[in-house]
Amino acid sequence: MTRRRTRFLPRRHRSSRPPRRLAALLLSIALLALVPPATAQAAGPPAPPPGAPAARSAVAAMQPGWNMGNTYDAIPDETSWGNPPVTRALLGKVRSQGFKSIRLPVTWGIHQGAAPGYTIDPAWMAKVRQVVDWALDENLYVMLNMHHDSWMWVDDLATDHDTVLARYTATWTQIATEFRDEPSRLVFESINEPTFSGTSGDDENYRLLAELDKAFHGIVRGSGGGNAKRLLVLPTLYTNADQGRLDALAAELADLRDPMVATTVHFYGWWPFSVNIAGYTRFDTTSEQDLTQTFDRAYNTFVAHGVPVVIGEYALLAYDHTRPGIIERGEVRKYFEFLGDYARERGLTTMLWDAGQFLDRETLRWRDPELFAQIKSSWSTRSGTASSDQVFLPRSSPVTSRTLTLNDNGTDFQGLRQGSRNLVKGKDYTVSGNRLTLTAAALTELAGDRAYGVDATLEARFSRGVPWRVDVLTYDPPVLSNASGNTDGMAIPTRFRGDRLATMEATYDDGGGNAGPASWTPYQQWDAAFSAYTDDSVKLTSGFVKSLRDDSPVTLTFHFWSGTTVTYHVVRTGGTVTGTAA
Repeated sequence: MTRRRTRFLPRRHRSSRPPRRLAALLLSIALLALVPPATAQAAGPPAPPPGAPAARSAVAAMQPGWNMGNTYDAIPDETSWGNPPVTRALLGKVRSQGFKSIRLPVTWGIHQGAAPGYTIDPAWMAKVRQVVDWALDENLYVMLNMHHDSWMWVDDLATDHDTVLARYTATWTQIATEFRDEPSRLVFESINEPTFSGTSGDDENYRLLAELDKAFHGIVRGSGGGNAKRLLVLPTLYTNADQGRLDALAAELADLRDPMVATTVHFYGWWPFSVNIAGYTRFDTTSEQDLTQTFDRAYNTFVAHGVPVVIGEYALLAYDHTRPGIIERGEVRKYFEFLGDYARERGLTTMLWDAGQFLDRETLRWRDPELFAQIKSSWSTRSGTASSDQVFLPRSSPVTSRTLTLNDNGTDFQGLRQGSRNLVKGKDYTVSGNRLTLTAAALTELAGDRAYGVDATLEARFSRGVPWRVDVLTYDPPVLSNASGNTDGMAIPTRFRGDRLATMEATYDDGGGNAGPASWTPYQQWDAAFSAYTDDSVKLTSGFVKSLRDDSPVTLTFHFWSGTTVTYHVVRTGGTVTGTAA
């Protein structure tokens, strides 16, 4: 999936938005996802020349990697997008957590002088060099790149060719010269998420990217010193792993004939799942197949031919510690567990995109230690999971047994634990095949006084990997109240009563189709149409309200994780929107 961050929007917020220029492409992907692919052409591009053993061993040694996002790529400076200044302690923390490499995204253009020299500010260059040296001293590999320059000025290559190429050449000449004598653990990446404006289509885009990469290759190799044999990393167009993008890069490598080259793509999951749209609230078979097919294409095009691949960024587009709930916690864990395992199977080196949503750089602690434990475990083994990490018990009804489906992922289920207490098989739970049933007696004890929300937390333990957390929750159907708002949006007073919102459907009552910004699906996108971050309301966004037809009643169906659905009615009349509980 291709994505770009909207210009001048701090990258820490990028995960909630599809790329501006490529929104139509993402929509097409979502609509056509279930259409069988066309039969592949018999003749493909020339196979890339095999990479050198040194290139393959270096990329293998970089696994796993971590991105220092929203820092030296931030605009205009390293603290502008919410992260503190980089310290040596941060690099030491990253190394101590098992990472073997860092990707250092750097935006150079805002720290450059005018033509013709395009001189990089010496203070900025010194800052970058300091971090590179710290990381190398921590025995980490470093992948240094040219980052947001890709959409700030490099994308004008088609319409302002000579100026952009001169600036690109001047920039990489200075970087190559500055770092020419650094150890081989420093790696150069030519450009982040390359994209071009004003072109006639992909053929021209491929030609422009090949021209940039060829210039980059010549500059670095020609600068001598350690750069003569330094590992260079080249991206696909948009760093997308569609087969056409991979084939175009394979053709580039065949032309360069340099064995010390690796390739890179990015991966943020099946788009509807990664942003919570079209009802994709779970890491299901569609999301799983999207991942396996993406990694298979990268493997078959490059790794199988001896050319190493770096997944230079991976995460989920909408995962952000400041906005919990967009993607349910257990489904996030399943995604990362599966991704780490399949990347290992396909020999891909992965670099976690972390703009501060994973590692708190003020405290040097993981914001969600349980999630990081899952990610770390995936680097070496599989973990068991289950169909859900939530067991809901209606407060208004007697407690009855509840069943979860175990996904053992090649492990053996070992039992259930609450804190330091092991639950008793046969008394507290039973197992039949892959069905784990919690007895009514055990759940009654766990629910205690049955206050709304989480009453108890269990751990399902397996023979390897990390435990699977299961929350036992008491709930009753949420209650939504009448409300009014305007084109800035509307807050619907809500008593969640222990439940949690999963998604929202919106349809016109007159049969006029789907309501909301995403008119191609009834299930609207979290944050683009609605949100629920507090315990007192569901919010409809300005974008949702403005998208509604005037005086056309709409039925909203809110889906909660307990399985409960609640309907609600809204209508916009001019600049006013009115909401009525069903």
